[in-house]
Order: sequence, then C-alpha cells, then structure tokens
Amino acid sequence: MCQTALVTRTPLATGVLLAALAALAFGVTTPIVAWAGQGLGPLSTAALLYLGAALTAGLVLAVAPRAAPRLRRGDAPRLIAIAIVGAAVAPALLAWGLQRTGATTGALLLNLEAVATVILARIFYREPIGGRVVVAVACMATGGAVLAAGAAFSEVHLLGVFAVGGATVAWALDNTWTRPLAERDPFQVILGKAALGAALTTAVAVWRGEPAPTAGHAAALLACGASGYGASLYLYLLAQRRVGAARTGSVFALAPFIGAAIAWTLGDRGDGALALLALGLFALGAYLHLTEHHAHRHAHAAVEHDHVHRHDDDHHAHRHEPAFHGEHAHGHRHEPTEHDHAHAPDLHHEHDHG
Repeated sequence: MCQTALVTRTPLATGVLLAALAALAFGVTTPIVAWAGQGLGPLSTAALLYLGAALTAGLVLAVAPRAAPRLRRGDAPRLIAIAIVGAAVAPALLAWGLQRTGATTGALLLNLEAVATVILARIFYREPIGGRVVVAVACMATGGAVLAAGAAFSEVHLLGVFAVGGATVAWALDNTWTRPLAERDPFQVILGKAALGAALTTAVAVWRGEPAPTAGHAAALLACGASGYGASLYLYLLAQRRVGAARTGSVFALAPFIGAAIAWTLGDRGDGALALLALGLFALGAYLHLTEHHAHRHAHAAVEHDHVHRHDDDHHAHRHEPAFHGEHAHGHRHEPTEHDHAHAPDLHHEHDHG
C-alpha cells in the first residue's frame, strides 16, 4: 500500500510544516465563522462546520485509494469521545464565544489550546517538556489572562472569553485523545468524528429550536468546515504521526495569529492596547515552541507494529523485494537499537526522560 511522500524527508521538518499548514487552514476560518454565525445558534453553527468536514472526508474516501491502516472496532469509544468533545462541545462554545468577544480577541484566545495540549500531552503520554516549553506556556497563559482582564468590566464579554477558553480546553482534550488514532487512515477518523459530531449538534439544535441559517451563511460555514475542520484535521493528524501531540499543538498556535490578522484587517480591532500586548506574549510563546530542539542518545526496544512509514528515516531498515520508496503501511518488526539524533515524541520516541 503506497502513498506519495509529503514535502520533505525529515520527519521533524515534515511534522512542523504539516502542523503549520493545518494552522493556516483553520486560522482563516475563524473570522468567517464569527460573521456567518451571526443570528445562528451555536449548535447549528457547529453542526454545519462538521457537516462540511464529514462531506469532504466522505468524498475523498469514495474516490481516493487509502494507504494507512483502517479504523478498528476497538477505536470506537475513543472516536465517540473525540466527537463529543471536539466536534460538538468545542465548536459550540467557540461559536457562542465569538459572538461576544469579536473575531480578533476570540482568535487570539485560541492560543490557549496549545498551552492545554502541551500540559495534557505531558499528563497522558509523558511527552517531554523542557524549560523552553515551560516559558512558552507561561507566556501564552499570561496572554490569555491579559485578554480576560480586558473583558473584566463587561459581564457578557467576559463570559465570551470564558466560552472560547472552554473551547480551547475541549479541543486540547480532543488533540490528546486523538493521538493514538494518528496512525489510522486520517479520512476515516475525520469522517467518523465529524459525522458523529454533526449528528449530535443537529439533534440538540433542533430540540432547542435554534433558527435555520440563510443559504449564504450555510454555504460559508460548510466551506469553513471543509477547510478548517476537515483539511486542517487531516494535516494535523499527519503532523501528530511525526512529532507527537504537544509539538503539533504548539505549532498549531500559529492559527490564532492568522485569524486575528484577517479580523484586524477587516476592521475588528479587539481591545486595543491589551490585544496588542496579548499578541506579543502569544507570539513569543509560539516562537519558543517552534524553535525548540530535542536530541540525546536513546534506546529502542524490539517491537512489531503496523503504521505508515518510510525507509529513509533511520528507523525502518527492513527490506522489500522489489525495493520500495516513499510512504507505505504494513506490519513490520524493529530490532533493538541505540542512537543519538534530533527527534520528537512520535510513535518511535515514547521513551522516558526521568
């Protein structure tokens, strides 16, 4: 089973670039969601976003050959959990919050997703966090506090800040729980998550009697779902394969800057000086994450597993007859080895760091 290799032969560089592209695909949608969601209920907005993602994934699965291992029956509980948290709760909170914070402030607050993802990846998977990452997380958390302080004198606005903050925590849980699914067919993961999330939010929206969208707003939200919640998640899953949950979440922190820049250009100036201060803190945090370097001598135990891989990454030395180049998936065995190189906490680098 083969798949064309993406962009570069270096897993670290590939993962960072894929996460940055995921951030771009998601970031451009935030101000559009803020506009298209005007007058709509948050659940209706969330349903349309993930319906767009589900339709896109379904179309790709129908026409394109797949290379990665398929979803398994045992993945169902995890898929249901990420659908509830990431495709229902998070987008509904974001849609509700954006109507009360404005697109610029709401976009900047999404940086808190990186903070929560780093912390949860450490708790769940023991991914390493060095001093550089600690400073980066502190900068981003302070930036969020600055934006919350700017809203402290307006109860409704402050509730919007808390809603967007809640969305980032929900998506951080989603990111963390999704990591074991990163080795599966990404379009199957997207279709399952998005379809379940859209069905759930649609049912609750109908029960609550939320207003129906106009054709133009519905089309805009479906397009945002295809790009920011479909294509973006595909790229995000590919990045997680290579660099783990924490680093992917860190690079994904570029998304809020893209959304805030677009919203600022369109006239949403946020909270003035406080928004600029928060922007500086978030930018510093993102820079520290992006420039992190992790290398040391480490050992790999013998293991046998099935996942997407290539043979020029210093970890897959088994042979094919005839020789095979590029990405592909099949069951294979690794012999014990020990070496020293720059790496991220991917499937092959889950070793302990004391």
